[in-house]
Amino acid sequence: MLRRCMGLFGILLWATTAQAAVQDRAVSWELDGTRFQGHILHPDSKTPLPGLLMVPNWMGVNASALEKARKLAEGGYVVLLADVYGEGVRPKDTAEAAAAAHEAYSDLVRLRARAQAALDRLLADEAVPLDRERLAAVGFCFGGGTVLELGRAGADLDAIVTFHGALDTNLPAAPGAVKASLLVLNGADDSYVSAEHIAAFQGEMTAAGADWQFVNLAGAVHCFAEADAHAPPGCVYHERSARRAYRMMSAHLAEAFAAP
Repeated sequence: MLRRCMGLFGILLWATTAQAAVQDRAVSWELDGTRFQGHILHPDSKTPLPGLLMVPNWMGVNASALEKARKLAEGGYVVLLADVYGEGVRPKDTAEAAAAAHEAYSDLVRLRARAQAALDRLLADEAVPLDRERLAAVGFCFGGGTVLELGRAGADLDAIVTFHGALDTNLPAAPGAVKASLLVLNGADDSYVSAEHIAAFQGEMTAAGADWQFVNLAGAVHCFAEADAHAPPGCVYHERSARRAYRMMSAHLAEAFAAP
């Protein structure tokens, strides 16, 4: 389930041309004796804004992930950039990232609990203009697999969007468990996501009665939505697919947040 993901965001087309100033505050929380540290970001707003839990790629909370979270916040969201590794785990290279992701995926019950704890931290923050009735999660690569696990666990979210994320699991969703509407954005030529995983995911979500969409983007491989990803042949930014994927994300979130 390990995914090779790197780097900075591409141009996010859902953001407005005139960006509002974004507030950025480091926050921490604890679960089962482990301390986690992330960031809450949001534009200045006098009205409540939808909330996004953002789980980054396998490099974890770093400058690249923070820039992605900032771009999301500029689009009009309160964003919690989530740490699911633990405060002391900050991979310096892909070897360390692979080890951290492998450890995280080795216990999906624990990973789900850590993602939920991050969501709870967002909900508990009284210093942000958060509309607690409009919540979603977004994940990239490793983070995509993580937010799908959160959805399988029945998290109270309106929507989940994944970019080139892992699909396989050893804890498939039970019927009726998935509350969020799912948008899964995948590179059609992604060698890390097999046809068997795609078929199993689609069958799982259909059996669970989930509201799901799976989109294959032609010409794209893994990491297609991350502008500095350049580890050919498997992990490469693909501008056309990234542009389309971000537009689809924006539309999916708008529909989910507008639903009665």
